[in-house]
Amino acid sequence: MNVLGKILALGALSVIAACTSNDPSALGGGGPGGSGAIVPGSPSDPRSPAYFQQTVGDRVLFSVDQSTLTPQAQTTLQGQADWLMSNPDFVATIEGHADEQGTREYNLALGARRANAAREFLISRGVAGNRLKTVSYGKERPIEICSTEECYSKNRRAVTVLTGSTLG
Repeated sequence: MNVLGKILALGALSVIAACTSNDPSALGGGGPGGSGAIVPGSPSDPRSPAYFQQTVGDRVLFSVDQSTLTPQAQTTLQGQADWLMSNPDFVATIEGHADEQGTREYNLALGARRANAAREFLISRGVAGNRLKTVSYGKERPIEICSTEECYSKNRRAVTVLTGSTLG
């Protein structure tokens, strides 16, 4: 083999080695140094439930003894409505929650009103009602357990949980 043939063979081997590299950034892949390709199902995938939960926001908060949507809650729910309209294969359950103050019965009713307020907002923005169920957990499923306003405020919420596809 002459010198030119050896140089071409060496160049070809270098290209092949780069193609089989375990480093995804070697050819501009989706690794840390790459182009940032979207991984299906990840929080970076705008069609994924993880994106809905982390980027759009899956919960809205309420004031003490209230089921009225705040402007901030309406903004979050508008994002949820937009996402649900863009992803018609998903259905959701809206969970209503309350803080630990009050009786079990009162908090179950309050949680139901909160879940229904979120559901009605989503329907008013075009999401089909048959895609949205509600459930109230009252004070039975706190995310914070302590007797301070900081904890109480996190527990007064409605959470939109994507429960699957309308196709399945």
